[in-house]
Amino acid sequence: MSFPIVLLAAVSCLPYYFKYEKKKPQTREHVVLAVMTALTVISRMIFAPVPGFKPVAAMTAVCGMAFGRESGFLCGSLSAFISNFFFGQGPWTPFQMIAWGSIGWFAGVLNKDGRMEKHKISAVVFGIAAGIWFSLVMNLWVMTGAGEEIQWIRYGIIWVTSLPVTIEYCVSNVLFLWILIPGFMKRLNRVKYKYGFFDSET
Repeated sequence: MSFPIVLLAAVSCLPYYFKYEKKKPQTREHVVLAVMTALTVISRMIFAPVPGFKPVAAMTAVCGMAFGRESGFLCGSLSAFISNFFFGQGPWTPFQMIAWGSIGWFAGVLNKDGRMEKHKISAVVFGIAAGIWFSLVMNLWVMTGAGEEIQWIRYGIIWVTSLPVTIEYCVSNVLFLWILIPGFMKRLNRVKYKYGFFDSET
């Protein structure tokens, strides 16, 4: 296994945490983010019997859409880390943290003008892209975890063999985004504007 790659994956999460703390967020912001992270962790545990079909990416995306890219990254990365106390910690954890964290980050960026929230086709495209992205990142872990050097041919073979699970990721992301966005976004936006949360991120 390539230890430097695993270490790089873990260290790459730190700047987001430092940047978030540097803003000195309100205690209530911590509480809201903690609740979103807890709900995301619970959602992963509920759907544990179906490994490729879970609302984690959708929950993380909704958090990023409502509260901004940094909050989305923290929700995704912390959800991966915390839930793995149940599923099992290991060198794959940093890759999951990056994958789900970056999904939350990109959702915050793309929804800055409310595009994903208002247009369902954007949510569909994002759900598919998020499923592919998660698979690409985790396939990198599969290669390094097997002790293989990074070679594009081997990586391509791994990605092709994981295609059925990737499709399952995409379908679940789209389905859960369609379910969660209408109800969750309305309530989260109400909380955000009422208390002035995360203004510097959006």
